[in-house]
Amino acid sequence: MDLRKNFPRSMRVKLEGYVHLARMIDKCRAVLAGTEGEYIYPCPMDERLMEFAGVTADQFTVAVRANPTDEGVAAWFQQAAKPHAPADLEEWNQKLLRRGPSSPESMERFKKYRDAVDRSRTDLTAWSDLQDLEEGRTVPRRS
Repeated sequence: MDLRKNFPRSMRVKLEGYVHLARMIDKCRAVLAGTEGEYIYPCPMDERLMEFAGVTADQFTVAVRANPTDEGVAAWFQQAAKPHAPADLEEWNQKLLRRGPSSPESMERFKKYRDAVDRSRTDLTAWSDLQDLEEGRTVPRRS
């Protein structure tokens, strides 16, 4: 069984309406436990979510340490985060899920990671798809 399919969760998993929040919780817990392996917390995607929500990595880490359940962290996040209209939150979610490399250097890293997993997947342009592919999740072919 490929454990990467279950840890960390895909950034597509929504918690309290936010994509990536469940994944960020998983990675933060792993860092706190010293079991993060190759995963990075906080990574640039984590920082984008925290910036959008108006919380810091230190605040988030304290909340994860203090709340043993996803529900507890999610409740804290919902209370601490800047309020966003549902439509604005969904627009931000979709933007994060579509986000691809933003510089030539980033594109080179993207291609390197993609090619190490499946060189034929030149249809992939988003980091979220690449993460899912790397972690053994099914990623539909894009046209």
